[in-house]
Amino acid sequence: MTDTRDADQPDAFAGGPLDLPGWRHVYSGKVRDLYEPDLPTLGGVHPLGDVVLVVASDRISAYDHVLSTPIPDKGVVLTQLSLWWFDQLADVVDNHVVSTEASAEPGDGLVPDVVAGRAMICRRLEMFPVECVARGYLTGSGLAEYRASGEVTGIPLPAGLVDGSRLPEAIFTPATKAEVGEHDENVPFEEVARRIGDDAAVRLRDLTLAVYSRAEQIARERGVILADTKLEFGVDPATGATVLGDEVLTPDSSRFWPADEWEPGRSQPSFDKQVVRDWLTSPASGWDRASDVPPPALPAEVVERTRDRYLEAYERLTGELLS
Repeated sequence: MTDTRDADQPDAFAGGPLDLPGWRHVYSGKVRDLYEPDLPTLGGVHPLGDVVLVVASDRISAYDHVLSTPIPDKGVVLTQLSLWWFDQLADVVDNHVVSTEASAEPGDGLVPDVVAGRAMICRRLEMFPVECVARGYLTGSGLAEYRASGEVTGIPLPAGLVDGSRLPEAIFTPATKAEVGEHDENVPFEEVARRIGDDAAVRLRDLTLAVYSRAEQIARERGVILADTKLEFGVDPATGATVLGDEVLTPDSSRFWPADEWEPGRSQPSFDKQVVRDWLTSPASGWDRASDVPPPALPAEVVERTRDRYLEAYERLTGELLS
């Protein structure tokens, strides 16, 4: 993939919100920025209805910190891979994407050219306050819970599992959404039902496991293991339908492992920001994770290796080069 950075603005997608004519910034997450239509420039009504513009930056987060060093083209990878997965899953669940059509004309309601490739115009949803996690393999916070109790979010698992073990069947292990800089908290299914109602909780569980099942099969056919994934759903106010939103099945929201290197009992090589995590917790970084000090800037070699892993994830899964 050609480096798409603007030579005059190498960090244009690394910091805060951009000035996008026709759109007004309303929210920033760890990686994405959200914009509403500037309706006065559109005669008071957006031609596509009640929509928002979702822009993926090149910011990267680790250990609940947004790092000062961007990963070039990361936002493009996240958006393009999400769009590819939305297509693969269209018969499983509806999604929030309305348009990715771009235009250089300000105020026409289309995706501004400057963020083309990394932005989507999406339906505005009423989001559920739940991170919908499906796990087919044991690792990460699920492994820590299992080692402590033999369970993950109240679900008993067989004895003798190790880091990277494949589970007998995929499990739904939801979490509460946390603010930027805080941890998501794994919670039992019963807590989700208490918060959003029994019917909605069952619907989210069934959709999450259906998405995981389809995606795990597709990834495996391409030599990639989908160990786990985090999804977000919302309700379309116009139809009442439960819709898949945000990103889907990207290296930021999922653990992808090369199938030919999978070996239970150790940390698996992965197509995500594990390179960043490993460096931050190594003596080379000099960073104390337990302190209140923000992480240091990433060295160029770590940035390049991380960028390569994101690109490889896209190319392995889709079978195409990202241009």
